[in-house]
Amino acid sequence: MKPENQDQAVHRAGPAKQDNKKHKTGRHRSKGTIEILKKGRSAQNTAKSKANHQLSRIERRHQAKILRKTKTDNVLNEKRRSLCVPHLVAVIPLSNNVFVNEKMMDMINILEKANVKLSTGVASEGYSNLWIEQFKQAFTFIRPDCSSVLGLLDTLKVVDTILFIVSADSGFDRDVDLLMTCILAQGLPSTVVAITDLDKIPLKKQNEAKQCIQKDIENWLPDEKVSKIDTSTDILNVLRRISSQKKRSITFRDKRAHLLAEELSFSPGADENIGTMKVSGFLKGQPLSVNSLIHIPGWGDFQMEQIDLTSNDFIKSFTGKDVQTTVLEKANPKLQDTLVCENIPDPMDTEQTWPTDEEMKDTTEKNKKKRMIKRVPEGMSVYQSAWIPDEESDHDDSNLEDDEGSDDFYSIEDENSDGELKSIIDDEMETMSVTTAASEAPIEADKYDLQFDIKEEQNILSKIKEAKLDQLFPDEVDTPIDMPARIRFQKYRGLQSFRTSPWDVKENLPPEYARIFQFENFDRTRKRLYKNLENLTGAMPDWYITVYVKNIPAKMFHSRDGRNPVVIFGLLPHEQKISLLNVVLKRPSTVNFDEPIKSKTELLFQCGFRRFTAEPIFSQHTNGNKFKYERFFHQDSIVVASMFAPIVYPPCSVIAMKYCKDGSFQIIGNGNVLSVNPDRVIVKRTVLSGHPFKVHKRSAVVRFMFFNREDIEWFKPVELRTKYGRRGHIKEPLGTHGHMKCGFDGPIKSQDTVCLNLYKRIFPKWTYNQFYNVTK
Repeated sequence: MKPENQDQAVHRAGPAKQDNKKHKTGRHRSKGTIEILKKGRSAQNTAKSKANHQLSRIERRHQAKILRKTKTDNVLNEKRRSLCVPHLVAVIPLSNNVFVNEKMMDMINILEKANVKLSTGVASEGYSNLWIEQFKQAFTFIRPDCSSVLGLLDTLKVVDTILFIVSADSGFDRDVDLLMTCILAQGLPSTVVAITDLDKIPLKKQNEAKQCIQKDIENWLPDEKVSKIDTSTDILNVLRRISSQKKRSITFRDKRAHLLAEELSFSPGADENIGTMKVSGFLKGQPLSVNSLIHIPGWGDFQMEQIDLTSNDFIKSFTGKDVQTTVLEKANPKLQDTLVCENIPDPMDTEQTWPTDEEMKDTTEKNKKKRMIKRVPEGMSVYQSAWIPDEESDHDDSNLEDDEGSDDFYSIEDENSDGELKSIIDDEMETMSVTTAASEAPIEADKYDLQFDIKEEQNILSKIKEAKLDQLFPDEVDTPIDMPARIRFQKYRGLQSFRTSPWDVKENLPPEYARIFQFENFDRTRKRLYKNLENLTGAMPDWYITVYVKNIPAKMFHSRDGRNPVVIFGLLPHEQKISLLNVVLKRPSTVNFDEPIKSKTELLFQCGFRRFTAEPIFSQHTNGNKFKYERFFHQDSIVVASMFAPIVYPPCSVIAMKYCKDGSFQIIGNGNVLSVNPDRVIVKRTVLSGHPFKVHKRSAVVRFMFFNREDIEWFKPVELRTKYGRRGHIKEPLGTHGHMKCGFDGPIKSQDTVCLNLYKRIFPKWTYNQFYNVTK
């Protein structure tokens, strides 16, 4: 007999399932029971779906055969295409004593002595071209300047393979951590690691040295196998591996047309300061239309005049195929994309608050006549006080909060007509120029303490203290004693629920929002653009073309760094326009940088193919329609940085760096582009705390939250919360010194803390600045 508690086995229908009659209930259910369970729903005859069809063995074999044939054809087509297109290889040394130019010459000499059929050449930009008859493959070796991290990252955006060379004699360089962190954060193409100088190590210790390097390289490249390049056989094995390995896909590069400049020339126009630059190279990625825009990293966005199809002399020498120079496309001014990146506000639109020129002149004249009183820290000179802003922004009160706890302030009066002020400023300028010139010299050991910047150390120490307080007591602010709280927090509001309470996204927008662009549906636009990439026309990938880029500044062309190549990226529609860019950032674990990053700190962003500086605001990376503002970018946190910047379609990698005094850049975060959404509501929370003075079951007298009776009446509608989870409200004020009677939803403890949460929307400032390459 079967136990009652054991479930009855249910038969599962197979492909030949029969359709029972509708009145057959099955499993001992009556018609009345079925009617009750259906609750008035009518039965629908569901057609059999092909997706649920179970394939037979023959069908599965046939499907696998077709899939295998498709993959094989794709690989063969890729190899046939690569016969006439050189394989771009960036050679990066990871040791101090490895000189790339000498190493490349040694490799070619070793191959020539081994009677390997090859052809060599040098491009006009200094790249080394190599053709191996045995592989029927051409290689282009690029030797970027590793001392410039930004130039190196620009080069690695377009290469197919990175060849890392490590010396077995000296090991890794001390800057390898920063270099590899930046490369991995941007997007890693295919890699090959080669070891050299093994002959300088005793024969018994060569295997041990190779294993040590293999173990160290696994910290960044876990699946990479180290190869040798000391003999001709080793060199051929490395080249065979480079040509035959699968190319790693980098999405932001493959979705856009890109080109490495092999030949450059400049022809000035009517104005000698501006001219046309001719860029020749192999096009990769997607087709390039002459009516679209291009971006040169470190230079900016430009328009094109013409695209020509030309022949490459090195490829023609061993293939014998000659291509006549033909004009593919000429720009059409009616169809060409414009370089307009900002929206022009309409002064007749009542929803926009853009001031007119007359209003701006009136305000400037009124400001000149006024005498301004500034609050200046004690010990600051008159010249230094001139850099303090006269008026704080309406959308930022962080400076006011920082200054509330400091008492070392005094007031000075500033007058524009004061002649004595100009003389003081001149003296200060002379002093600063002398100091700057002295600081550029190397610091001696005995004079280290004399040039020690104690103010900078105190500034960093104060940031560390603020970051720790923010972690221990998030968003808590002391109520000011010398100012009414209803005036200090007049722009804040209370929310019954941070998650569900409504917030109008178009409420009280700053004037900067009239200058940006917004998508009706950003995700739908991005999907449509990526879907239409196959229908693009113009120059096709793998063609050797010459692009005529117009309106290039002559100073920019002649002052470029010749050690790093010039790279061109084709822009997708609307990518030159400015909107609100949101990127997700996290701290890299391989870089030791413990200094806290405060919100609205100037950072350098490497966003895919684009580079710029901005002062973003941080917010939490959560779900919902409102996001809490973060005052600091802590070490183990993930934040969303929002800033005004050009539109970039995700997926796209992002690197955030901070500028150091010595001219270098320190990476502080990496991540990806989240969205382009000006309607992202970032809410700043301010917590006012009080302490129970007298407790009686569910009611208590709270003090130290306010210091006058009017503030208690003003904030009476806002709900109270305690750190132990109680919720309550203000009943009535007691006296005139800030004591108030509060009621809660349960018994409250005397050691509990009463909190009042206030919220205000935060907007980023217009701090976007196009970053241009520097020679350093």
